[in-house]
Amino acid sequence: MPVDHYENFPVASWLLPKRLRQPVEAVYRFARSADDIADEGDAPPATRLEQLAAYQTELNRIERGEATTHPIFGPLASAIRKHAIPLAPFRDLLSAFEQDVEKTRYASFGDVMDYCRRSANPVGRLMMHLYGDDDPRHLAYSDAICSSLQLINFLQDIAVDYRKGRIYLPQDELAAYHVSENQIAAGDTHGLWHTLMNKQIERTRRLLQAGAPLGRHLKGRIGLELRMTILGGEAILRKLHADPGCVFHNRPVLTRTDWIGMFRRAVF
Repeated sequence: MPVDHYENFPVASWLLPKRLRQPVEAVYRFARSADDIADEGDAPPATRLEQLAAYQTELNRIERGEATTHPIFGPLASAIRKHAIPLAPFRDLLSAFEQDVEKTRYASFGDVMDYCRRSANPVGRLMMHLYGDDDPRHLAYSDAICSSLQLINFLQDIAVDYRKGRIYLPQDELAAYHVSENQIAAGDTHGLWHTLMNKQIERTRRLLQAGAPLGRHLKGRIGLELRMTILGGEAILRKLHADPGCVFHNRPVLTRTDWIGMFRRAVF
């Protein structure tokens, strides 16, 4: 599941087994706080990078077995020791957050997917480790789901990200469909905007569907949690397809009715 403030996807919810709630919460707090350093407030880039470097330092302390009193890293260190969690995914996340400070445009979809590999996929792999599932096929499913959820978040947040100075839509595809940055700034959906968006939506849907079998392979409450997450992604894609211009005037979110329908489908 991608890391964001929004209500699309459950994190450390009541659906998770009790034994996993503390480590999942510790992982989420790390990722959420690091993402906030990169994304929130008005600190200059140099300050943001310095703060993220401090997170790298704390990870190094954990790796060396040194004690930490940091409110984020104390619980994280405990979870890492108890569950033998690898540190590489945390470092991948920090790499993506550092990139967010410095990089605001992506030349191609391959560049966007490289970012997803580090910004979203590590969270899924951390969850899979906690679940005790290291099946390579299941990890590939997890990567597909996490990347697709990150792409969905980018599509939801086109206007939000532009106000932060970022565009995650591939530059070569913007050019191919004759969509300019001025058009995004103005919230203008004329020309080939709908065609461009439908390409993004359909590609993301295929990626989400490619990972969806994992929701059936994981049993019990964990599988239910994942099926809810997948269904949430599908619901947002349907809203985007119904109105590709909604990102400029009515950011698509999940409603209470959506959640009820998703729960029924996830259970039955």
